[in-house]
Amino acid sequence: MDQAKSNRPEEWSKPEVEQVAVAAATVVLVRDASEGIEVLLARRNSKIYFAGGAWVFPGGRIDADDHGPDFGGEHFDESHEDFLDVARRACVREAAEEADALINADDLVFMSHWTPPLEAPKRFSTYFFMGPAPTETLTADGGEIHELAWMRPADAMRQRNEGQIELIPPTFITLALLAPFATATEALAHYRDNSPEFFVTKFTRKDGYNIALYAGDAGYEVGDASVPGPRNRLLMGEGDWVYERDV
Repeated sequence: MDQAKSNRPEEWSKPEVEQVAVAAATVVLVRDASEGIEVLLARRNSKIYFAGGAWVFPGGRIDADDHGPDFGGEHFDESHEDFLDVARRACVREAAEEADALINADDLVFMSHWTPPLEAPKRFSTYFFMGPAPTETLTADGGEIHELAWMRPADAMRQRNEGQIELIPPTFITLALLAPFATATEALAHYRDNSPEFFVTKFTRKDGYNIALYAGDAGYEVGDASVPGPRNRLLMGEGDWVYERDV
């Protein structure tokens, strides 16, 4: 599928869910550093209910203003042909508000979409975009975001597993997917040339682990982590988190 088609909602094979989640957008800003690709992570205020204290990519819920100057009062449905433009504008706004980062919506590449399980206490239908990092010095807003840091994906995952920082599953898995790329250009080209991946989470337990299953995993359809076969899952024990993927 070419990029023009992959960025059209009517072409997506998005899984169905029973309960509508709040639309949100997140931007993964990437840059090259001396030891490889780095991403911008932001530490959320620990007093915030959702992911308080966790390190995340800048982003948030999609607002009315993100629909543009001709907004007529009704939010676009996510299947609307212009919805990705709305989500990109939300990324631009959130990056500016949370990190003082000035980015261009046209540079943003749709890389993935995340839907939490129905039992999640707060549910967001989140669009992840990737974009090149701005060159100016960035500043945390001091309200919702208390700290910013550029990290190599592998270092951020290691720090999480050593108990130094908190991550949430979509952030951890995105970091795992980015870790193999040598340069920001290579990562951007990969996601520009491929269709976005949709992650609809199913939680289960096995051998003392909380396990998040995703499409393609042998146990995904039945929600059983013991089913042998291909893996696309995040193992979340009391110590290390491990993303297993061979799909």
